[in-house]
Amino acid sequence: MMSGIRYCERCREYTLEERCRVCGSKTIIKKPARFSPQDHYGKYRVALKRIGGKQNG
Repeated sequence: MMSGIRYCERCREYTLEERCRVCGSKTIIKKPARFSPQDHYGKYRVALKRIGGKQNG
């Protein structure tokens, strides 16, 4: 049974395996944020993008 996408915090790689294929460390289950039509933090996210707060992503 497939458990979903996993993430390696050490080398920042996504995988479906329990161990990272790049560095061999244990991966964690990565879940997306819950969707809400009322985006309570949307104005902050837009403001952060405008000032260039998110550099790598």
